[in-house]
Amino acid sequence: MKLYLKSSLAWLLISFFSFAVVASDVKSGGNTSVKKEGANAFSLPAANLPMSKRLDFSVGNSFFRNPWVQAPASTDARDGLGPLFNTNGCQNCHVKDGRGHPPEENDLHAVSMLVRLSIPAMSAEQKKAYIKDGVIPEPTYGGQLQDFALQDQTPEGTIKITYSDVPVTFADGTKVVLRKPKVEITDLGYGPMHPDTMLSARVAPPMIGLGLLESIPDETLQAWSDEADQDNDGISGKVNKVWDVQKQDFAIGRFGWKAGQPTLMQQNAAAFNGDVGLTSRLFPNENCTSAQTLCDELPNGGKHEVSDNILQFVEFYSQHLAVPIRRNVQDPQVKLGQTLFNDIGCQSCHKTNIKTAQREGLPALSNQIIHPYSDMLLHDMGEGLADSRPEYLANGQEWRTTPLWGLGYTEEVNGHTYLLHDGRARNVMEAVLWHGGEAEMSKQKVLKLNVNEREALIAFLNSL
Repeated sequence: MKLYLKSSLAWLLISFFSFAVVASDVKSGGNTSVKKEGANAFSLPAANLPMSKRLDFSVGNSFFRNPWVQAPASTDARDGLGPLFNTNGCQNCHVKDGRGHPPEENDLHAVSMLVRLSIPAMSAEQKKAYIKDGVIPEPTYGGQLQDFALQDQTPEGTIKITYSDVPVTFADGTKVVLRKPKVEITDLGYGPMHPDTMLSARVAPPMIGLGLLESIPDETLQAWSDEADQDNDGISGKVNKVWDVQKQDFAIGRFGWKAGQPTLMQQNAAAFNGDVGLTSRLFPNENCTSAQTLCDELPNGGKHEVSDNILQFVEFYSQHLAVPIRRNVQDPQVKLGQTLFNDIGCQSCHKTNIKTAQREGLPALSNQIIHPYSDMLLHDMGEGLADSRPEYLANGQEWRTTPLWGLGYTEEVNGHTYLLHDGRARNVMEAVLWHGGEAEMSKQKVLKLNVNEREALIAFLNSL
């Protein structure tokens, strides 16, 4: 641990002076917001985090950033990788704490994207298990495909994505060709998959502002929920109810593309387990199925490869990654875009002006007025975006409203503008045009915009 503390001091001192006081109307993350541009715009601690806590943030960053290794190893704080995994470190998927992307044409691995696996709950036993677990894992390969394995071991398979064209035409005749992905798994290493296996590709989301999203009161989310659309506005968002491992009870889901995890602690521990192949107190079993014997045959890093201490540091880090400030807010084009955004109805789901709760031991996140542009609820997004894979209360067409804060920084942080859960959208407008279901009326209004209005809407979204 001393090594990590020493290695973090220089970075810590630099980061302390990397933010500036800015006007409240551009602070999407309230007083946590930072003024930073470039590749590291998503990697700073909350601006209001006291110096006494910045070392904890820095240590958490080291465990998030640095790779894990195969056991046994002299670096026993970081051994236990695999034997089946998607990556050997969190930062490999959340590059620069930002957004992942689907594999490019010549990529051998889907490094910052994974594929969830499950089968329908058919038997009475499966239906009972589904209530608590939210999915029924594929019997041979589990809940997600691991396309890496330790040296001399067999990975589960290879992710292959192909695209078909979906043409869309604006009212003024402008044509856009969207791309619809088809996910396949090839080179299966442990036999055939269940014939009814459901696949869902998921890119890694940005890490900014997660502690603030965790701090939105349950009561706020429940007040927004309108599952039966009683106000007849066409929007029927609902909370997901998921199993909280620590509380041993159900709680509101907040994290993941379908809001399948209730807390950052559980989200992080689940990612360590599924993505890196590491056990913890929350998830003590290795990620092999009964058909895969290598977890029993190979050395591991101990009973809990990720200690409670490491989990707490990573939790603190992920809670306090700051949202960068908005830019160009006084630009007339951006102001027009914001008016259009509201008139079109986007803010029905992408909500702002939210007050966080008082968090014990987390003063930086408490009582902040934030603008995540999300209601954190599940919405039916139509057949076009459907993965046909349910998760707890989320059906195959429902997704959690994606927070839009930091959207305009994506290209400078990650070098691309791929958006949506599987990265199919290559830019902001393509992401808008994939909206359907509850957002169909809003999309139809977008299709009627002229070129100047479309550019204004994009300018506003890129100001976030």
